Amino acid sequence: MDGYLGQYASLGLLLIVGIGFVAVSFGVNRLLAPHRPTAAKLSTYECGVDPVGGDWAQAQIRYYVYAYLYVLFAVESVFLFPWAVVFDRPGFGVVTLVEMGIFIGLLALGLLYAWRKGVLRWT
Repeated sequence: MDGYLGQYASLGLLLIVGIGFVAVSFGVNRLLAPHRPTAAKLSTYECGVDPVGGDWAQAQIRYYVYAYLYVLFAVESVFLFPWAVVFDRPGFGVVTLVEMGIFIGLLALGLLYAWRKGVLRWT
C-alpha cells in the first residue's frame, strides 16, 4: 500500500486486527473458564488474612514522594534513551547536546533539592 492514504489503511488494518484479537481472546476466556461462585470466592481476599476492622488506613506521605521521584526519573530515561540512539546522526550536534544537558541539569537540581530537604532519607 503506497501513498498517503495507504499508510492510514495499513494502520487501520493493524488496529482492526488488534481489537479483533483482544475481543476473540476475551470471548474464548468467557466461554471456556469455569464459573462457580461461592461465598468464600466472593469475599475480600487480603494475603490470606480475613478482613477485619474498618476500611480506612493511614498511609504516610513519604511513600508518595518516593513514587513521584521514581516516576520523574523514569520519564527522564524515556527521553534519554531515544536521544542517545539518534545523537550521532547528522544534524544532531552541539545544540542537541546542550538541550539534553539542560534537561538533565534540571532533573539533577530537583534531585539535589529532594536530597537537601531530607526526602531521600528512609527513616
